[in-house]
Amino acid sequence: MIAHHGHCFDGACSAAIFTRYLRERENQRSFVYRGLAYEPNAPPIAEKLVDGAINAILDFRYTQSPLLTWYFDHHVSAFQEPGSKAHFDADTTKKKFHDGTYGSCTKFIADILREHAGWEAPDLNEMIRWADIVDAARFANADVATSLDEPAMAITAVVQECGDDAFCAEMIPRLASEGLAAIAKSPIVESRIAPIRERQAALTERMARAGEQKGVVAHFDLSDQPLDTVAKFVGYKLFPTAMYSVVLAWTPRRAKLSVGFNPWSSRPRKHNIAELCEQYGGGGHPVVGAISLPGTELPKARRVFAELIEKLNT
Repeated sequence: MIAHHGHCFDGACSAAIFTRYLRERENQRSFVYRGLAYEPNAPPIAEKLVDGAINAILDFRYTQSPLLTWYFDHHVSAFQEPGSKAHFDADTTKKKFHDGTYGSCTKFIADILREHAGWEAPDLNEMIRWADIVDAARFANADVATSLDEPAMAITAVVQECGDDAFCAEMIPRLASEGLAAIAKSPIVESRIAPIRERQAALTERMARAGEQKGVVAHFDLSDQPLDTVAKFVGYKLFPTAMYSVVLAWTPRRAKLSVGFNPWSSRPRKHNIAELCEQYGGGGHPVVGAISLPGTELPKARRVFAELIEKLNT
């Protein structure tokens, strides 16, 4: 059973490369994929693990469950359960790995499997490269980051919006064996991408109406109408002089605050966004993070929204 960061291109690619490894090195033929979400009131991670199976958690927080076989993550906020870091450090299986300096979990897994097991899948190099570009925001500019023209970007958009467990059960094996261009042209992506383009255009217009810049922070309160998926780089296209962005989105299920550093800013970053989000129960990376609250706590989310803008301006 492979549990991975759900609705996330890097999470899906991490599951894909590890699927290939388990097939080729451990002769595994049957796989179950479960997406994990950074959401309030989410069930414990350990509940996703299956007794008697090989269990892997990829691109997500650590759990001390004795059922966990393999672990890979690159989030600096991976160890949030009390005692989890000490438990990880004491592990002797040589199957649990963490490195917060990596831009993507996919590349981290590829490097670890090459260095520790002598295993590689050269035909997946394009996928590995794009997972690192997408998750670490290594785009040339905001236009590239918000375009869906590249096959990897089209797949990313579809995974983010449609990537439930049923979808990933089809997508992940294809990522493990097919090129990105072929996947992007297949019905699993082409049948979904047109409405996503329309929603992205509408979201860009909505962000342009709602957006403001205060000091070095571009901020977008989009909580007036339900919205589950945000376009995190649109803010830098609309406000190119901003160093940071804060976006508040809301559905009855959750209120989500997305926080990021402008990767094209000419000024050095002053804040560790993962640490900032951890103050409110969230997490992420030094350059990008998120906080999730129950949908019933929208007033609190708006207070946090205001506080984040102030803190990022100090």
